[in-house]
Amino acid sequence: MIEGVENEELAAWYQGERAIVLAVQRQPGVNIIAVADAIRALLPTLQRQLPEGVVSEVLYDRSQSIRDSVQEVERSLWLALLLVVLVVYLFLGNLAATVIASVALPLAIIGVFPVMVLLDYSINYLTLMALTLCVGFVIDDAIVMLENISRHRDMGKDAGQATFDGGREITFTIISMTLSLAAVFLPILFMSGILGRLLHEFSVVIIISVILSGMIALSLTPLLCSRFLDRHGHPQQAGGPLWVRFSRGYEITLDWSLRHQRLVLAMFVVLLAATLLVGERIPKGFLPTEDTGQLFCFTEAEQDVGFAAMSLRQQQVAEIIRHDPSVAASMSFVGASGSSQSVNLGRVLVILKPHADRPGIHADKIVNRLRPQLAQIAGIRAFIQNLPIIRIGANLTKSQYQYALQGTTPEELFPWARQLEQHLRSRPELMNVTSDMQINKPVMRLAIDRARAATLAVNVTDIETILQDGLTGRQIDTLQGASNQYAVLLELDDPFRQDITALERLRVKSATGAVLPITGLIQQQRDMVPATIAHIGQMPAVTLSFDLSPGLALSDAITLVQQIRHEIGLPDTISGSFRGTAQAFQDSLSGMGWMLLLSIAIIYLVLGMLYESFIHPLTILSGLPAAGLGALLTLKLFGMELNLYGFVGLIMLIGIVKKNAIMMIDFALVAQRDQGLTPLEAIRQAAIIRLRPIMMTTLAALMGAVPIALGMGTGGDARQPLGLAVVGGLLLSQWLTLYLTPVIYHNMESVRQRFGLL
Repeated sequence: MIEGVENEELAAWYQGERAIVLAVQRQPGVNIIAVADAIRALLPTLQRQLPEGVVSEVLYDRSQSIRDSVQEVERSLWLALLLVVLVVYLFLGNLAATVIASVALPLAIIGVFPVMVLLDYSINYLTLMALTLCVGFVIDDAIVMLENISRHRDMGKDAGQATFDGGREITFTIISMTLSLAAVFLPILFMSGILGRLLHEFSVVIIISVILSGMIALSLTPLLCSRFLDRHGHPQQAGGPLWVRFSRGYEITLDWSLRHQRLVLAMFVVLLAATLLVGERIPKGFLPTEDTGQLFCFTEAEQDVGFAAMSLRQQQVAEIIRHDPSVAASMSFVGASGSSQSVNLGRVLVILKPHADRPGIHADKIVNRLRPQLAQIAGIRAFIQNLPIIRIGANLTKSQYQYALQGTTPEELFPWARQLEQHLRSRPELMNVTSDMQINKPVMRLAIDRARAATLAVNVTDIETILQDGLTGRQIDTLQGASNQYAVLLELDDPFRQDITALERLRVKSATGAVLPITGLIQQQRDMVPATIAHIGQMPAVTLSFDLSPGLALSDAITLVQQIRHEIGLPDTISGSFRGTAQAFQDSLSGMGWMLLLSIAIIYLVLGMLYESFIHPLTILSGLPAAGLGALLTLKLFGMELNLYGFVGLIMLIGIVKKNAIMMIDFALVAQRDQGLTPLEAIRQAAIIRLRPIMMTTLAALMGAVPIALGMGTGGDARQPLGLAVVGGLLLSQWLTLYLTPVIYHNMESVRQRFGLL
């Protein structure tokens, strides 16, 4: 009698030692950090209750990567806050004015939290990133209000009159800026699918902060100006000779562009065409990989491998991984359970060292370093991957992206799936191509020779019992302990269970008392059968999975898979579809484009209602091509694809860039109406007078995005496309729109007056 576990063909190793892993998952809606802290507080009590020699250790704490990411976003938030305030001070040159403008920052951000509590939102990765981006533009409204009041104060008016006149003059501009910026994110609130769920809280936080910033600029900022803003060091005087030379240079170049309007309009057409061309050709992705400090490795051996051989090879894989200088610990699993459907499949959970202990070494670099080493192990294939921070799909697969084939019968499906897998594996653009097909498992079919058994007076039931006890084992009793019960299993000893020749040692007793070899009473036939047959929607299915070679975008990989499917001529009875992340990318790719168009359309409607015009909203939106081109070119320059974060950056640009045009056009319309200026005179005056607030608000938004563009800290590299898109778009659009908007306004106003349009 041997004491042991009930299933000996299931094992786990931690750092090369046999171990048992306990996984704890939080319930939906529960704070994961609070759960992790509660478990850690409980561990000392559990350790005291364990037998001597048994040690418990924390293998992986998901909350740690969340803490690191949140802390990094918080640091980015403070850095953005510092940079924005510095920009304001450099332009205003006055401490009191800087404080008046900057007070809108903490109030607009802190004011978001009560609304988040009412909506049951949490402080998480996306909401904190939204607040970081808000730092760059929630101060815009206060800057515009402060600058205009200061301009009236410089006219010799007293504080009260300057505040009243300046505030009244700029109120409509601030309302237009606030409502149009908030409207940019409205379409996201009604999006379905994974994209809508990911960006919902992000958009709500930005909308709330934008509305609060507008309310603060219309109420608190004028109040502070009337009490604390003096006539010295006002915005028009700040900057000294440098600003005078800059503004004079802009005035000269603006006059040149107004004299050569056809050339400027031609440049606008080229910008529009270039934006569409680059947007069509830029590589596109979905969710970038992030370094969460965790890797996962699937292993696969031959389908006829035994448990002992599989365990040996599995430990070889774990040994190579464990000795990598960036790996802190590893947990290895083998056996048919959970996500592993067969003995020939294994898993390795890899925990990396903290980022401070491996500076500059990203998880993707570690994966690429381990792959060639693991490929040298004979008899087993290892599929190591950096797990995405947001997993789409129910189960982990050997590679990150999946393509599923479905057919009416397995006999038709499997050959075509194998052919497609071979073609995909031959392409250098794809890596780790594999499938979930387990169709070549060797089996021995046993059939009882009932006629011979009857002749020899052997009971068929006795034969079945002997075969079951000898080959699979059977529970024959249960022992009751003081606090537990234990199953008593009858089975052959280990040396005999590992080989089919054990059948030759089995005997059965006949009714006459003769002991006969069981091999004489059965028929044996070797065969190959599927170990498992997967189904999707009640139909047989095969899921092919693959990774991308470095530099290949997901959009290009999807196109390649579809092209190969067409080349091999899959019949119509075999249907194929992407699943998991690849499917979500396909669904969201068209949605991103429509979302941009819908956001632009909503802004047009909002501006049309505010200005009661069909023409001037188009003028305000004329700066978008320059912003879009700047964002896309910046992403290409840094070798990045247009992914979800880059898309959010484009949405942000739509809201930020049109603020410049609103400040110009609103002033020009008032100048035409109240001063009787011509459209050309009005827009020229508006561009020159509004130059300083335009520069301030744009640089403030740019500085708010700089910490994200630098990609520092945990998860910073994933957020980097968002920051780069905003920074690049603002840098290009800032200079171009200063000349494009006046020219387009003059031409649009001429068209409006000629045809009597609104």
